[in-house]
Amino acid sequence: SSKIRSPEVQSADDVAVLEDSIDFSLAKTISKIEEKLEKGSLPDCLHDDDIIPNVGNEIGAEAQIRFLKAKLRVTQEELDSVVSECRKKDDENQNLKSRLKDMEEENTKLQRTISMQRSQTEKYKVLSQEANKKSEELQQEVIVLEKVLQ
Repeated sequence: SSKIRSPEVQSADDVAVLEDSIDFSLAKTISKIEEKLEKGSLPDCLHDDDIIPNVGNEIGAEAQIRFLKAKLRVTQEELDSVVSECRKKDDENQNLKSRLKDMEEENTKLQRTISMQRSQTEKYKVLSQEANKKSEELQQEVIVLEKVLQ
């Protein structure tokens, strides 16, 4: 089924009941199989797909119907399990998408911080170079003044 059913409808016990019209094609299919079984002929799909084991020809129509209903229940339970697993994976995927978005935002903030720190570092390098140049000039002036004093 391509649609996801509500949890109340997903019960495997509800699916095998013929009077249940939730999945109309399923009820029709079971009805058609029952009609063919009552007429004494098995549908072609039962022979081709090995749904009923080889012993199927030897068991009665009621037993075949019970077997098909049980097979249907098992298939529905497997489907429910896969749907549940899919929902868990979707939840996990949403969680990971949310974490990725948070990490990208954090990365953007950190990139801005790095950019500001680089510009400040460059500014301080220029100031340091200017201070070193002025210091050298002052040291040269001190040397000149000491010579003048001597």
